[in-house]
Amino acid sequence: MPNTVLILGASGKIGQNAARAFANAGWNVRNYDRKSNDMTTAARGVKVIINGLNPPNYHNWTKTIPEITKQVIAAAKASGATVIIPGNIYNFGNTPGVWSETTPHRPNTIKGRVRVDMEKSYLASGVQTIILRAGNFIDPDRNDDMMNLLYFRAIKKGKLTAAGDPDALQAMCYLPDWAKAAVQIAEKRTELASFEDIPFPGHSFSVQELQDTLQDHLGRSIKITGFPWWIFTMLAPFWELAREMKEMRYLWNTPHQLSGEKFNRILPGFVPTDMRRVMLASLPDDMQPNKTALGPRQINAS
Repeated sequence: MPNTVLILGASGKIGQNAARAFANAGWNVRNYDRKSNDMTTAARGVKVIINGLNPPNYHNWTKTIPEITKQVIAAAKASGATVIIPGNIYNFGNTPGVWSETTPHRPNTIKGRVRVDMEKSYLASGVQTIILRAGNFIDPDRNDDMMNLLYFRAIKKGKLTAAGDPDALQAMCYLPDWAKAAVQIAEKRTELASFEDIPFPGHSFSVQELQDTLQDHLGRSIKITGFPWWIFTMLAPFWELAREMKEMRYLWNTPHQLSGEKFNRILPGFVPTDMRRVMLASLPDDMQPNKTALGPRQINAS
């Protein structure tokens, strides 16, 4: 009988990619509907919970993240399920380097402190929790990832947008790869500790390296332009997303990547998507002549 996974945040980037990957691996996929389902009831009989819940636009993290955490822990305790969380890199603050599971957590933002506290709650809960930590998400099937909203916002005008230092290495996470890794880790959960912090190395590249790849792909010059942070500064008092994004500006000037040492020990045969393909995945369709249109995906539901 197939194992069952509960997907929290099924309509979001993490949820959609995770549901597809688990279904493709033969798992029964149960999507959580927070409007009509009690989470503990929804988790009955599941082996794994993917926590893809994330308030949109960073809305009120200091209140909502602890509330979500309590619900997930209660559901996992009641069902005996393992929780897998898409960790982020806000925990590390603004110290450049290769970040690993042993890198001290020194957040320099409110959101970073919220995430550190969240992880401490899971650690203290006794619920088996796996933090699969990743950099900026790249989702080839949506237009609301960082590549579309930032880097490629003016690409049809021949411009590549940099939010900070164009030479600063940035950790990036191709979500189909993250989801595939989550499945493989879920299937090895009985071999893992009750709390695991596993950096997902993904790919790391700078805006300058992205520019080189784009110019080679498109056969024409691409200009790097700076992001107009002054607009966010002006709108921050009135627009929540502008205020929250402005707090994270430091990351674009902090060269960093995620270590793959622990990940490769756990999943030594994992093969990530080629970096060039990842870099180009979020380009508009008319700039990707070889991209195949994807139709509706079938997900096993329970």
